[in-house]
Amino acid sequence: MTNSAPTDDQIVDVRSIEPRDRHPLIFNTFDSLPADRAMILVNDHDPKPLYYQFLHERAGQFAWAYLQEGPDEWRVRIERL
Repeated sequence: MTNSAPTDDQIVDVRSIEPRDRHPLIFNTFDSLPADRAMILVNDHDPKPLYYQFLHERAGQFAWAYLQEGPDEWRVRIERL
């Protein structure tokens, strides 16, 4: 499934970020979003573990939608509710 991201969504491409720094960057970016705004996460693998971390740490605060699912690039729209 491939969709275009709305132009006002913030792109967070973590492919060149050190793995240990990725989740803090993603959560800091998410926490800075106003309600009803979103970011597009770009990653080199399926960020499913991140989804479960969001479920645990930000339950009820986000919506998660895959825009692209591999094989070399994953794009996920994470909206702040």
